[in-house]
Amino acid sequence: MIKLFTDSDLDGIGCGLLAKIAFEDEVSISYCSYRNLDERVQQFIENEEHDEAHIFITDLAVGADVEKKLAERFAAGKHVQVIDHHITALHFNEYPWGWVQPTDESGKKTCATSLFYEYLVREQKLERNETLDEFVDLVRQYDTWEWEETNNVQAKRLNDLFSILGIDEFFDQMKERLTANAPFSLTETEELILNLEEKKINRYIRMKQKQMVQLWINDHCVGVVFAERYISELGNALSKRCPHLDLVAMVNLGTKHIGFRTIHDTINVAEFAKQFGGGGHPKASGCFVDDKTFPLFVVNAFGLPPIYHDVEQNQYNTKEQERGFFFKNNEEKWFFLFANDEHKWVISYEDGKNESFQSLEKAERFLKRQFAAGLAEDAAVIDYLHEHLSLEKETILNHYSEAVQQYKHKQKS
Repeated sequence: MIKLFTDSDLDGIGCGLLAKIAFEDEVSISYCSYRNLDERVQQFIENEEHDEAHIFITDLAVGADVEKKLAERFAAGKHVQVIDHHITALHFNEYPWGWVQPTDESGKKTCATSLFYEYLVREQKLERNETLDEFVDLVRQYDTWEWEETNNVQAKRLNDLFSILGIDEFFDQMKERLTANAPFSLTETEELILNLEEKKINRYIRMKQKQMVQLWINDHCVGVVFAERYISELGNALSKRCPHLDLVAMVNLGTKHIGFRTIHDTINVAEFAKQFGGGGHPKASGCFVDDKTFPLFVVNAFGLPPIYHDVEQNQYNTKEQERGFFFKNNEEKWFFLFANDEHKWVISYEDGKNESFQSLEKAERFLKRQFAAGLAEDAAVIDYLHEHLSLEKETILNHYSEAVQQYKHKQKS
């Protein structure tokens, strides 16, 4: 008997497909999460009927107690093989039954599916072919987000199809396709469905961007959003749209899971997640909602107003406005930015205090990180100037630069 414990994402399903093709009906597959992996593995190995079983654990790492039991099982001459690519699982390389390799010899990022494929080929359980090569690399590119660097959208679309079909239907369709001895590709119907799904994903990302709040957790500026779908796409998109954030946390209260994403090389979210009992990759990781994380990511975030994002289609209040421009946040705090005679950028607060920075980029980053502020929309700026300068709105619109200059003089006086 062959027993495979693997993750329930695309990379985990990829391992399941390879196992089914290699071992056929001899293999039994359990799709797990970090929450239930230890319990399921322990129950299996404690059953004496499974002493002769060959155990594979891919894309997930057991906890310390079960790790010890696996070591004892192997020492007793029974089969164990752990295959993973997460840096938080590197300690399994200390065992003869552990193989954890985040990157291959050429420096290319790996995934559990690609490593399991290499293992099965090396052990002569599978024969390499172009169909499997193509499928495995699509899984690898999606799981490592290499697809975005190479613009290989087929990798993303494969994962989108998995999200639409679910585990069972996706597994059955892919198994049939991978054993058909034909080039791997998606059907025309699938491509049509995926085009519609892409529009749904983009709408979901726009909605969640409007809902995201930000707070500080252990010296990290963190964007927090409650989300249940498209976690990888959402985290990557929000990180790109809000580069002032160190990382984005996506909280799913239904599954009691928190996903972390970053685009910054200086931030390691695997280490960030480790302090909460989680793990993963340097730029993508996760942990569970528990007594420690619930107050930090749910209670503290719940009452905060959303981030005020830069308005993109202003005609008047733009960063190219020579006399200065306005930022605000959703707590109705206003900030005026302008360049002084010393070529420094100044933030003028409503109370008349000023703070200077060496560049506009640094001034903006400070406002966004400290106040969750963004470039204010034209209509709000006109209302603000109308209130503070006692000028008619039409006058402000017709003589906007002069109105801004008047506000600047008023702030200095």
